[in-house]
Amino acid sequence: MTMDGVLQAPGGPEEDPSNGFKWGGWQFYYWDEQMNDVLGKTFSTPFDLLLGRRTYEIFAAHWPYQNDEIAEVFNRINKYVVATTPIDVSWKNTILINNDVVNELKKLKEQDGPDLLVYGSSRLVQTLLSNHLVDVLHTWIFPITLGKGKKLFEEGTQPQQWKLTDSSVTTTGAIIASYVPDGEVKCGSFIPFEVSEAELARREKWRREQE
Repeated sequence: MTMDGVLQAPGGPEEDPSNGFKWGGWQFYYWDEQMNDVLGKTFSTPFDLLLGRRTYEIFAAHWPYQNDEIAEVFNRINKYVVATTPIDVSWKNTILINNDVVNELKKLKEQDGPDLLVYGSSRLVQTLLSNHLVDVLHTWIFPITLGKGKKLFEEGTQPQQWKLTDSSVTTTGAIIASYVPDGEVKCGSFIPFEVSEAELARREKWRREQE
């Protein structure tokens, strides 16, 4: 995602121009070999894909027609797609989830099987975050801001702490980091026990402004 959280259409101009998004392909010039190494590490353990409808349609229109190593993996594994509108699921090994989505996702997580990896899928991610269904959060933050576009942290984000488990910086300045949930938010204060009359007056003023 960008520094301001946009994850829409990193791969190319025609990937997802919805809502007039004009910056498709913003990730291209930041890619380096270190990112390929990280992807290789991610793909080195068994996994299935869990995707939202739009990301699934992007993948399904591309990967079945490629012959590289990633295509071999993606075409072989299970693809779980969450979609509440009609969708073509003819891509081999696709399983549709279209009813009682949250409970179906919970059941899926409880089953034996490989990890479920989510790519893009901004609306699905909101559902996962709002129901605390994310076990590991991998972020790739690129040194660019766009201002507009679909974002990772929107209406599904819940107050919680995250623990950093791994991080690196690429040659192009992208920050790759992994986090796991780390409990409820803990709040403290740097304000001394005894505060000035001006501070008390400031608090009272702001309290009245909220009424």
